[in-house]
Amino acid sequence: MRVAVVGATGLVGGVMMKVLEERKFPLQMLIPVASARSAGKKIKFAGQEVVVVTPEEALSLKPDLALFSAGGGTSLEWAGKFTSEGTVVIDNSSAWRMTPGVPLVVPEVNGEVIAGSDMLIANPNCSTIQMVLALAPLHREYGVRRVVVSTYQSVTGTGIKAVRQLEDERKGGEAEMAYNHVIDLNCIPQCDVFMPNGYTKEEMKLVNETRKIFGDETIAVTATAVRVPVMGGHSESVNVQFEREFDVGRVRELLAGEPGLVVVDNPEKGEYPMPVMSHDKDEVFVGRIRRDESAEKSLNMWIVADNLRKGAATNTIQIAEYMLGKGLL
Repeated sequence: MRVAVVGATGLVGGVMMKVLEERKFPLQMLIPVASARSAGKKIKFAGQEVVVVTPEEALSLKPDLALFSAGGGTSLEWAGKFTSEGTVVIDNSSAWRMTPGVPLVVPEVNGEVIAGSDMLIANPNCSTIQMVLALAPLHREYGVRRVVVSTYQSVTGTGIKAVRQLEDERKGGEAEMAYNHVIDLNCIPQCDVFMPNGYTKEEMKLVNETRKIFGDETIAVTATAVRVPVMGGHSESVNVQFEREFDVGRVRELLAGEPGLVVVDNPEKGEYPMPVMSHDKDEVFVGRIRRDESAEKSLNMWIVADNLRKGAATNTIQIAEYMLGKGLL
């Protein structure tokens, strides 16, 4: 199998190649793809140096699979060109997520929505992935009615420019600004641009993508997304109201039994999920599980995951693995 990674020189693209190697994805040829500015560079993969090519060159190599993580504009321009040549595209940008007919997939939650005819599959937003993975077993058991989520998102979610801003500020030097404000020793209650309704684009992704993944437009979701001076790993405070009454002990059992979830919930001993715990791991960590005593049938959880891995690269590759396992790729 020939696999193209579009956006290979970016943060997520680099992690995609790392995950492909770690998981021993069955590929015969890796095709790292980036803009003309990066073409000709050499990157290491599986102990060998591989030359970065342009999208045009990659297209001529007719890959079987293309993993896109180069931004929405690149996906809108190139995804269709690849699929028209018979390449299956799994896109990590927001370009196609809400397009009718394009599956939006977290394999453990709704992999069954992928059909054999699907040539374009969308990878959800990083914050959505970790939240729906924790909500899924509870939704099956109790029925999710309403979700209130506040996110605490790493600068890695913005990209390398934001990482350098935080590093430069921490060193006390001049920083090229990825944000409109200082991020070191600060929290910025804005992830992405503001929409006419006063919510940011990131916040509305959590609303719309959650409903699409669960196939239920009646689920009420409201979100506040905050950028924090953390180098890797997104955290979320999630309050969920169910249709049916629940038992907290049973909730812990359901979460502990869900593939890809790890329950870390022993607050008396100071044990709960933190970004440093999730770094470079594929699991989603859940803790601070407790009944919301202010509202009926309501629960509080704290959810943490590495946004570059399960929140992006790993989930993308898990989609490809799922398709391989089902004979769809």
